[in-house]
Amino acid sequence: MQKLNVLFEDNHVIVVEKMVNIPSQGDKTGDIDMLTIIKDYLKEKYNKPGNVYLGLVHRLDRPVGGVMVFAKTSKAAARLSEQVRVKDFQKKYLVVVNGKLENEKGTFEDYLLKNEKANMSRVVDEKTKNAKFASLDYEVLKYNEEINLSVVKVNLHTGRHHQIRVQFSSRDHSIYGDQKYGGRGHGKQIALWAYSLSFLHPVTKERMEFKVLPEINGTWKILEGIENL
Repeated sequence: MQKLNVLFEDNHVIVVEKMVNIPSQGDKTGDIDMLTIIKDYLKEKYNKPGNVYLGLVHRLDRPVGGVMVFAKTSKAAARLSEQVRVKDFQKKYLVVVNGKLENEKGTFEDYLLKNEKANMSRVVDEKTKNAKFASLDYEVLKYNEEINLSVVKVNLHTGRHHQIRVQFSSRDHSIYGDQKYGGRGHGKQIALWAYSLSFLHPVTKERMEFKVLPEINGTWKILEGIENL
């Protein structure tokens, strides 16, 4: 069975660390995915012979690692999905981008259009048909002049397709290791990590927050010396 880092589990939800390069759910590749891994874990842990219910509430792009929550009941899934809809569900990311940003803190607001065939999105005029509003706040944590890379904390307000990747690349600050959107570091793992997740427990209504940092090696060595993430 695939190794699984469980951060929290009760009768209603399970919070885990998604590993990089594993899909959130099954796709056309047929590769093992997080839904299947967690279902297998639950079957084994609770000795369940039949199918296990597990609700996918949100997704992370395949190359991105970090914190995810899954619902263990349909009621929990509905309540968490509603939190996503009304923006009570807070996701924060760490990202290493090319260059030095003009402002230490800021907000990016754009309209994005997804190209289903190419599996890419781009910034378009707001009047463009099917364009969706995208918003995020960012804060630069560190700039390394020697390698011309910045590590940035991102608070996502909307969950659009490839949103962080598109919004930063459109401003000439593509993510290190992101081949799809012109990032430096060809062949390297994309430096985008979902490090913090906060939501209201679907039953107790308690605000819960979970944090997982990437391993401090490779590109992520830039995190050394940064405190209070």
